[in-house]
Amino acid sequence: MSGFLIRRLLQAVVLLFIVSMIGFAILHLAPGGPLSQFAASGDMTQADLDRLSAQLGLDRPLPVQYVEWLRRLLGGDWGVSYRDQQPVLTIIAAHIGPTLELMLSSTLLAMLLGAWIGILGAVRRYSLFDSLATIGAMIALSIPTFWFGLVIIYVFSVGLGWLPAGNRFTVGDGSFLNRLHHLIGPCIVLALVSTAVWSRYMRSSMLEVINQDYIRTARAKGLPERYILVRHALRNALLPMITITGLHVPTLLSGALVTETVFTWPGMGRLFLDSINYRDYPTVMGILMLTAILVLLGSLIADVLYGIADPRIERYGQ
Repeated sequence: MSGFLIRRLLQAVVLLFIVSMIGFAILHLAPGGPLSQFAASGDMTQADLDRLSAQLGLDRPLPVQYVEWLRRLLGGDWGVSYRDQQPVLTIIAAHIGPTLELMLSSTLLAMLLGAWIGILGAVRRYSLFDSLATIGAMIALSIPTFWFGLVIIYVFSVGLGWLPAGNRFTVGDGSFLNRLHHLIGPCIVLALVSTAVWSRYMRSSMLEVINQDYIRTARAKGLPERYILVRHALRNALLPMITITGLHVPTLLSGALVTETVFTWPGMGRLFLDSINYRDYPTVMGILMLTAILVLLGSLIADVLYGIADPRIERYGQ
């Protein structure tokens, strides 16, 4: 197991290095730049812009800028925001809490609802419920996240007045119930695609398990069907879901970016878009690197948990 972990960690380091190079190059070679905000105002002369470019280090060659940024990053200095003049880590720390809150709540909702739909669809294969669940999953996977979010706001906020239209809580009322009320809308939107994915994978996994010989043996012994499904079938059908959960982190992060923008949720997704609009390169690179770390960490944890849950896996000895 230790050998497997070491190999995966080395692969993660290489991938992070590649991601940082590509992200840094694309960001700095894109049209515009941090100085475009000042140049558009017309209040600064070219000499002022050149002086500011030298202060930010933007006048140096791109490889030199990257090496300097990477050196500071490895030393724990993620840079200072061009817009807020605060350390990037401080800004990210202030926004990562709402994003994790949204991601964890939507994941829990998607896992519970998706697992229930998938299990019931497998047990009642080709029934009306199974057909409706299949059609519903295809529709959910086809609906754009931003459009579904706008529909939720229009119907349940503007039309019925049941849910808030945005923000994390009402100003002046930060109680738990108020926060939970604001969480319902974005949580449902972000969980839509995840529920569809979970239900289809859970159905396929459950169908594979209930046709195994040990399930037939349990039925032949006269054990109750519910006991067989919960004690034997469900326990083994959940194993592939561990890997899917880890690999689903990128989908959650991309969905959170759109969802937070639609619902004005003060998380990392909204911060990322605002930083791009302001050409705040240090903040954008900080979010990009943190996102890459979370994706690789999710994949690594999923592999480790899968190996622990199923001792038959021999990947650790390979």
